[in-house]
Amino acid sequence: MNRAVEPGFEPLDHAIGRSRGGLSTKVHQLVDGGRRPLVVAVTAGQAGDSPLLRWLLADLAVARPGRGRPRTRPDQLLGDKAYSSRANRALLRSKRVRAVIPQRDDEIGNRVRRGSSGGRPPSFDPVTYKRRNVVERSVNDHKQWRGIATRYDKLAYVYRGGIVVRAITIWLRE
Repeated sequence: MNRAVEPGFEPLDHAIGRSRGGLSTKVHQLVDGGRRPLVVAVTAGQAGDSPLLRWLLADLAVARPGRGRPRTRPDQLLGDKAYSSRANRALLRSKRVRAVIPQRDDEIGNRVRRGSSGGRPPSFDPVTYKRRNVVERSVNDHKQWRGIATRYDKLAYVYRGGIVVRAITIWLRE
């Protein structure tokens, strides 16, 4: 992701975060149904998942077989409870992407507490959600490389380069 710095987004060269446990980095990715990474981003470890969804979707471009513009909109997006927010659901609705994201318990409680003015719960397909493990298995494929699993790199763009090289090897397996 080579985007200009916007509020709430840290550039790649400062993507090593500090926490009580020490230095950390978080890898965010969009994958297809075959565990192949489509978009990869690296942020500081304390950064949240939810705010980055907008940038991941903006960088999505899948070439079509033959001629034509690349596809920039998935049919559906499967995410865990970290991506459950009004902003993310509105973003996905505006792009006509079906969201398969469970609601957090506090969201359900707040909606129920408001009664009839709380609105309807968002649609959720538990059968489709069972396929979300594809993302976790893709992350595990990346961690088979020792350099990625142990995070010896001091610079975030070098670490991201290793993740991109691993993504290329995953695509070449097909």
